[in-house]
Amino acid sequence: MSEQRNWKRIRERLPLSLPVRVYCRETADFEWTEVTRLTNVTPFGAGFPLKHPTEKGRLLHMTIPMPRQLRVFDHVEDQYRIWAVVRYIKASVADKHTVFNVGVAFIGKQAPASYEKEPWKRYDVATTGFQASTSPNDMLTPLPAEDQRAFTRHNIPVDMRVEVLDASGEVVQTEHTVTENISTKGASLFTTLDIPLGRFIRLTSEQHRITAHAAIRSRSTGADGVQRIHVEFIDKEWPL
Repeated sequence: MSEQRNWKRIRERLPLSLPVRVYCRETADFEWTEVTRLTNVTPFGAGFPLKHPTEKGRLLHMTIPMPRQLRVFDHVEDQYRIWAVVRYIKASVADKHTVFNVGVAFIGKQAPASYEKEPWKRYDVATTGFQASTSPNDMLTPLPAEDQRAFTRHNIPVDMRVEVLDASGEVVQTEHTVTENISTKGASLFTTLDIPLGRFIRLTSEQHRITAHAAIRSRSTGADGVQRIHVEFIDKEWPL
């Protein structure tokens, strides 16, 4: 078999249902771990479902009993410990619970240097594939920290129930509020909650009969002294 055909085969997604431990730091002070199963894998990435929300560009750390022929490093270790960046996410509802079907690209044995101070930072992949010696700083391009608002915001007061979840998925904070403005991609909401940059929240509008998950991109205080959170929807567009 030719080298070209071998290279093509190793890039094909293999339907291996391996257990995987996924670790995420949303902020400097909040993290979660979830055990799930891969739906497919290659030496360069994998797909799997999550109960916890995440978004494109976020970093995840994965621990997998990966077959050694699919590894790029640590061939003698029992577990393959590797960092990955989320490249794809699609939400679905099963048994009244949201499931996030995720696709990731592996980036190597270490996280980029910026991860320690800004674990919520998002990245795009600057190059495809990696080797054991590849630096994550060479593989990744940082994405803008804030919503660039390419979509028109409308000054519409939409009712919202804001829910903050703990590492087990239980609601630990809730608030009923309204939006100051909203677009299909994001919104600004009045709030009294102290939700840090990078956290994921769940938003529900009874008026529109919709629930969406969002990431906190920034916070501000208006001239009226009222705090706002500026969010970007991560699992669906808001129907305007």
